Amino acid sequence: MYNEHMFGFGWGFMWLFWIFVVVAIIWLIKAFIGNSNNQEKKPRSAEEILKERYAKGEIDREEFEQKRKDLNS
Repeated sequence: MYNEHMFGFGWGFMWLFWIFVVVAIIWLIKAFIGNSNNQEKKPRSAEEILKERYAKGEIDREEFEQKRKDLNS
């Protein structure tokens, strides 16, 4: 009688253990993939940001040209 209760209790912990292992593996894979993607991204240069601002219409052509000259000098 004592063994039957312990057997059921053990199976429950076994299921929890395997669920934890699977979740941990998935988390590690996502963390590894996320870190490798972040390392590949390089910071944008000032000129890239300037071009993006011009493309969005935040600055006009005259301001864009002046700032580009300032960056290149």
